[in-house]
Amino acid sequence: MATTKIPAKRADAQRSIAAILDAATESLSRNPEASVSEIAKAAGVGRVTLYGHFPSRAELVDAAFAHAIEAGHAALDTVDLTGDPRQALARLIDSSWLLVDRFRSLLVAAQSVLPPGRIRALHAGPMERVQQLVERGQAENVFRTDLPVSWLVGTMHSVMHSAADEINAGRLSTDKAADCITATVLAAFTPPGRPVPALSDLA
Repeated sequence: MATTKIPAKRADAQRSIAAILDAATESLSRNPEASVSEIAKAAGVGRVTLYGHFPSRAELVDAAFAHAIEAGHAALDTVDLTGDPRQALARLIDSSWLLVDRFRSLLVAAQSVLPPGRIRALHAGPMERVQQLVERGQAENVFRTDLPVSWLVGTMHSVMHSAADEINAGRLSTDKAADCITATVLAAFTPPGRPVPALSDLA
């Protein structure tokens, strides 16, 4: 009998964890200061159950942020990154920005409790996609090669997160963010001495 109960308990625990992560992701995406009590209520579980899986709010925010990034990483698998690397970069930024914008309040929550190194580590999957594109652009001589790939990848990461900060501060409108990011990143990636392509040339 014990062998039948243990899997059932594990299944219940997995359902609780999934419900908590979904609720935390949605709640923190609306309000970065959402409390554990609010998240537990949204998940349909008690605080004791929630704390049984995530002993602290920081651990819950960490898990929710990782959950959102994983889902976003899967969504970006559908982005066409073939053809001209600059056009592929513009498409990737457009799709990535939709995700960053959706979860920018969750990012604020993460930045309030997680160290920068942890936030960067959680972005490892999406940043690997950018790295591969940058390397291809360098090989095709359309992206600069005088700076390390890691620096260029980090620049794009920083610019996208800065755009989220600017929107949260009321200094940038959401509908202009993707174009601002693309123009800034293309300027940073273009080899010295070459003209930066206009956004209209990449359509």
